[in-house]
Amino acid sequence: MKRIHYTDNYLLSPYHPVSVFVIGAGGTGSQVVTNLARMDVALRSLGHPGLHVTVFDGDTVSEANIGRQLFSPSEVGLNKAVALVTRINRFFGMGWTAEAFRYPCRTGETMTANITLTCTDNVRSRLDLWRFLKKHRDVRNNDHKTPLYWMDFGNAQFIGQVLVGTVRNKIRQPSSKEFVTVPELNVITEEVSYSTIDEKDSGPSCSLAEALEKQDLFVNSMLAQVGCALLWKMLREGRTPYRGAYMNLETMRITPISI
Repeated sequence: MKRIHYTDNYLLSPYHPVSVFVIGAGGTGSQVVTNLARMDVALRSLGHPGLHVTVFDGDTVSEANIGRQLFSPSEVGLNKAVALVTRINRFFGMGWTAEAFRYPCRTGETMTANITLTCTDNVRSRLDLWRFLKKHRDVRNNDHKTPLYWMDFGNAQFIGQVLVGTVRNKIRQPSSKEFVTVPELNVITEEVSYSTIDEKDSGPSCSLAEALEKQDLFVNSMLAQVGCALLWKMLREGRTPYRGAYMNLETMRITPISI
């Protein structure tokens, strides 16, 4: 029988907008947040409370970002999270939040959300996040602060992958005679041995031409579409037979990752 994961029922009919944290507002993150705004409008039109998104990024917009990332020349020098969320709030009439620092923060109490999306380009941020999130695996209460899912976006110049995993140890699944239901999905750090990777930070690009040597013009936007389409199905249909996808722009192929 086909394996399938049913979305945590709490996210399908909550009393408040589903809380979403987006970590990183660069090439992929800026595209993801814009897609989430469209998703929020669509969900609310269907009677769902929608999404409340908080974006975290400590970086500022540079001239090299214009064109590949969703920023304009007038936003150069502004914090990426603040510029992006301010624009979306004005355009869609929302009240989303921007935080001009990295997540999770190392001092004070750290907030949590129902869904965390990572759109960063370094290994350390993923390892730090999972060390923090896995402390919440056994939480049983359901509210806007309960971490349930972590979706990670990662890409190279022409290829990318998106993977969603469960933060909670087990998501309650309904009985089914048609499918094999899967209550737990591995997060990205349980799939990839990041601790063995020797990461080399190439630093920011000085121009758009230099940036395109590292990441193709449409790799981020394509990956954002794939990941948000998966999240949309999880919230709209309440289940998914896939936990992610691999994408290759050189071969123009998207390969799903089955449950």
